[in-house]
Amino acid sequence: MITTKPQVDDESSSRARALPRTIKLLAVMEAKTVTGAAKNMLDFCRFARDLSPKDSAAPLVKTSIVTFERGRGREATAASESPNEFVAAARSHGLEVDIIDERTRFDPRVIARLRDVVERRGPDIVLTHHVKSHFVMKRTRLWRRFPWVAFHHGYTKTLRRERLYNQMDRLSLPAAHRVITVCQAFARDLVRAGVAPERISVQHNPISPDGAADAGEARAFRERLGVGSGERLVLAIGRLSSEKAHIDLLRAFGHLRETGPEFGARLVIVGDGPERERLQAAAQSLGILPLTHFTGQMSDVRPCYAAADVLALPSHSEGSPYVLLEAMAARLPVVATRVGGVPEMVEDEVSALLVPARDPRAMAAALTRVLTNPELAQSLAANASALARTRYSPETYVRSLVEIYRGVMRAAPGRES
Repeated sequence: MITTKPQVDDESSSRARALPRTIKLLAVMEAKTVTGAAKNMLDFCRFARDLSPKDSAAPLVKTSIVTFERGRGREATAASESPNEFVAAARSHGLEVDIIDERTRFDPRVIARLRDVVERRGPDIVLTHHVKSHFVMKRTRLWRRFPWVAFHHGYTKTLRRERLYNQMDRLSLPAAHRVITVCQAFARDLVRAGVAPERISVQHNPISPDGAADAGEARAFRERLGVGSGERLVLAIGRLSSEKAHIDLLRAFGHLRETGPEFGARLVIVGDGPERERLQAAAQSLGILPLTHFTGQMSDVRPCYAAADVLALPSHSEGSPYVLLEAMAARLPVVATRVGGVPEMVEDEVSALLVPARDPRAMAAALTRVLTNPELAQSLAANASALARTRYSPETYVRSLVEIYRGVMRAAPGRES
């Protein structure tokens, strides 16, 4: 059984009360920037710390981190000078960080060094993120003595090398005591990869209720782009890679401009990646380049949400996308493709408009509906905002993960596989 919520009965609640009041986690993660899984993990640490003083039943969660870095030398790994963005952010959260130096992406020396760190830290649970961390943890055989929870964030298929790395999970993840993934579609992939269904939990990402941009910031963003006060903005945010399908959005925007000439609209694409030149060339050939803005990467995207009239998510593949959650929290109506975890998170015609993937005309029609029907746009945004505050709140996320961790701790880690 693939679980979406931990099942708590009277007996398990009694045993949970007998567990230690502090849960020590050791997170193994390869990251240099605070995006995706790294952001999720740091947010969890912050949310858990904030919850503990407010809820006497909530355990104190203490997390330390192990990460990898190439080319620094063993003596430099302990130094605090010039850390990368991820390490600096983790330390600013008060987290202890061990950096394991490596010569290559899969340096065999890393296995012994990870054993040393885990033995020294003595965690209640070891967490791993991404293919490399899963593989190294499996090779250490520490999972025979320490509970192991692996986070599966989905796969990219853009490069042959990445496809080969992804196959390594077939060797690693079946040994984990629990695999947490972000949507049922990914859970089905894990079962096909050999992970027992009863060891899989689905946990959608949370969204923090951070402050939204004000009207002044939204107005300044539109002015920077040269957008007139009466023009409508279609927004897309994400890495410019093939699976995000911005090419479909460009074609949809071309259809929208052809079929909806009664209102002016512009397309804003925030992000960068390997598809940028191809997308710019496509916008030129479609005759929409003057109306399409490629902003590149932005450190603060809140003004984008505040300035836009609708978010378009045209992806061919998604898990539990942060951009969707951010738009929901910002009360921005959403038109998205019906892929991955998206239809698990929002309901068509209620909290978003969902369309088939690879269908630019359907995307264009849905965008036109939102841009020309204020009542529909307001209803979608209000319903999505309510979901973000409840179902995807940080508190809900922490409680759910803590219950999973308690279940793993109750089970004996010493098993053969």
